[in-house]
Amino acid sequence: MSCSHQEFSRRRALAAGAGLAAGAVLPLAGASRAAGVPGRGPVPAAAGSFTNPVVWQDFADIDVIRVGDTYYASASTMHYSPGAPVLRSYDLVNWEVAGHSVPVLDFGAKYDLNGARGYVRGIWASSLAYRPSNRTFYWLGQIDFARSYLYTATAVEGPWTRLATISTPYYDAGLLVDSDDSLYVAYGNTTISVAQLSPDGRSQVRTQEVFRTPSSVGTLEGARFYKINGQYYIFLTRPANGQYILKSSSGPFGPYTMRQVLLDLRGPIPGGGVPHQGGLVRTQSGAWYYLAFVDAYPGGRVPALAPITWTADGWPVVQLVNGAWGTTYPTPAVPPPPRQVTPMTGVDTFDGTTLKPRWEWNHNPDNTKWSVNNGLTLRTATVTHDLYWARNTLTHRIQGPTSTATVLLDHTAMRDGDRAGLALLRDSSAWIGLKRDNGTTRLVMVNGLTMDTNWNTTHTGTEVAGAPAPSGRVWLRANADIRPGAPRSATFSYSTDGTTFTRLGPAFTLGNDWRFFMGYRYALFNHATQALGGAVRVTRFELSTP
Repeated sequence: MSCSHQEFSRRRALAAGAGLAAGAVLPLAGASRAAGVPGRGPVPAAAGSFTNPVVWQDFADIDVIRVGDTYYASASTMHYSPGAPVLRSYDLVNWEVAGHSVPVLDFGAKYDLNGARGYVRGIWASSLAYRPSNRTFYWLGQIDFARSYLYTATAVEGPWTRLATISTPYYDAGLLVDSDDSLYVAYGNTTISVAQLSPDGRSQVRTQEVFRTPSSVGTLEGARFYKINGQYYIFLTRPANGQYILKSSSGPFGPYTMRQVLLDLRGPIPGGGVPHQGGLVRTQSGAWYYLAFVDAYPGGRVPALAPITWTADGWPVVQLVNGAWGTTYPTPAVPPPPRQVTPMTGVDTFDGTTLKPRWEWNHNPDNTKWSVNNGLTLRTATVTHDLYWARNTLTHRIQGPTSTATVLLDHTAMRDGDRAGLALLRDSSAWIGLKRDNGTTRLVMVNGLTMDTNWNTTHTGTEVAGAPAPSGRVWLRANADIRPGAPRSATFSYSTDGTTFTRLGPAFTLGNDWRFFMGYRYALFNHATQALGGAVRVTRFELSTP
């Protein structure tokens, strides 16, 4: 089923918070995700405990699978490129960004900021699966309510290539690799359908409505599709405060019966929303977990983990702590990891000649205007006074609950009219950086960059503070408190030696309107207002927490 973006927004406005959905498949023993027996007892004891959220960064519409001893999760990225990040973990608690399933958003000129913009479109809820028969990962998602795309890779790091374009837009797709290797997709909003794909995944063989949500429940979407102990399950979210599950004993096309999994459940983040819209996964020892996300604006939608048990008649039950999704739980009992995952925070000196996978561009970049060679060079790619139109703005998710980004930037190659710096980027933005005009470079803090709810720019920003710029290079810093609720404050500062920082400008209040969906990001930018040709070089980026 497809619906208009306006209708989608109208439905979402009925709930506090937000959550686009994603489809899912479940790896069980080894690399299979079609067969298995639910663990009926308590979760096995493990040494220590973990704290939610397991990742305090913006990874929403989660699909989670296990392949052997490794867990993978996919998430929405909207207009950011590359899209559909794949996270990797060995224990469901510690995660790293391993790659992206969609290398470029080649779905129209608007994703290149070419005459139009793709804000809040692009990669919505989608599905990540693994097919043991050919040892291949599959990503499936619809774009712009128009059609669906299937990408494959033999390793999550890539290369990912487009396998198929399917004319049916599988809204909030959940891809199932059945035990006989057949491919099925559960999808839809309120009306839930199941499609069967051809054995090669390149076309649709059949599609059929399997469930219509009762009006007493409202909207259901965000399908995840599983086969567990011979039963078919479609895991669905009620945005943004509920989770339901459908079960069929008669095959993937139903009929299905429905049961509520959670509704208005208190979450683990003070001031945050109800955990919902994620996926189920079974550990090697047979324990089950639910990896959901929590609305936690202005930071976005962040992953939280809880153990699952099963009733005798085969329905999942979230294990609560004092009637709520726990802030802490026992650590999952899994084999020792083969290595430590790459931290989500720390220093990046842009070593080597490629960007690390934790970086994503605001829309597709102009690849002729940037390079990495033991340092990041950003050449101006757009002549504009509007940062929201500027190509080659490189973004990094903010770490919660509070974090600081520090950038070392060489501005010697800037040209008159150029603007470069470090932004807090969302539909309401601010930045610290450099303006070069009439041969003089100044440090400035600019705020008041805004978009309306149709994602048109309403203000390009106002300079509210300034200072002389040191020659050569400068350290720029942004600190952000993304805990839900007041004061949602951010500040900017600079340094000439990397040690002593001077505050520049007033505090900036981070916006928390859920309709933009994505959380704030730290963003590196360099654009022209007069003519192309200038450049800046970033030799160090550090993301730190108190």
